[in-house]
Amino acid sequence: MSTVLDGVVISTRPVTVEGSQSGVGAGAGAVAGGVAGAHVGKGSGTIVGGTVGAVAGGVAGNAVERQVTREEAVEILVQLASGERRAIVQAKGSEPLKPGDAVMIISEGGRSRVVKSPRG
Repeated sequence: MSTVLDGVVISTRPVTVEGSQSGVGAGAGAVAGGVAGAHVGKGSGTIVGGTVGAVAGGVAGNAVERQVTREEAVEILVQLASGERRAIVQAKGSEPLKPGDAVMIISEGGRSRVVKSPRG
């Protein structure tokens, strides 16, 4: 079951939600860099090359993951019917919200989203 609160949009502003760093990008980059680096040199040079390649690959993979998961979003400030105010950040929807729009905040499992009210 969800909780629904009625309100009116006070303001909106664009925000950027920073990308995630789950470690997947760093891990994949480290493996790729380690394999590539191990093909450099001979003897103990392959160990050094593999280690340097793994570190560089991990850093690069982490940066790529963070950039790929970055998202443009919108912060919506809502005045509730009770007089309270709530600020919610969510992905940009196909139907933009603007000040004065009647909305509902739907909350479930610790997550909330703002949608236009069917009552207008």
